Amino acid sequence: MNLLEDLQNEFGLTYLFIAHDLSVVEYLSDRVAVMYLGKMAELTTSEELYARPLHPYTKALLSAIPNPDPLVRRKRIVLQGDVPSPINPPSGCRFRTRCPIAYERCTAEEPAFREVVPGHLVACHRAEESTSLMATLVDRGDVTNAVSA
Repeated sequence: MNLLEDLQNEFGLTYLFIAHDLSVVEYLSDRVAVMYLGKMAELTTSEELYARPLHPYTKALLSAIPNPDPLVRRKRIVLQGDVPSPINPPSGCRFRTRCPIAYERCTAEEPAFREVVPGHLVACHRAEESTSLMATLVDRGDVTNAVSA
């Protein structure tokens, strides 16, 4: 990882880095695209994504990153249900079958990939309200289990 970063800085390289390890993504990336079933769910700078995720799937992914401090406990968003088939995705929003804040519109209409705040794009009908909706569910314990991270 350090060699990749050194080469990037020395030669001004751009990488398309595909990974599932979000700690590595945060370390290496300037901009991050989060994908779900082959479609972009969110795109922004690394700093913005880790500080203010807007898509419920991104929030769940980030909640699963282990915390190196064994004394710090965090609430984890545990998604329910099975991942749909990418060959035959659900109608509307591809994430709706697992999304804790999905509503009727999510079934009927695929969300546009739109800029919600400058430089921060997201494909979610409820992006502007997702932070408060998810926080309410977490507080109620509807989508989380407290785990040592």
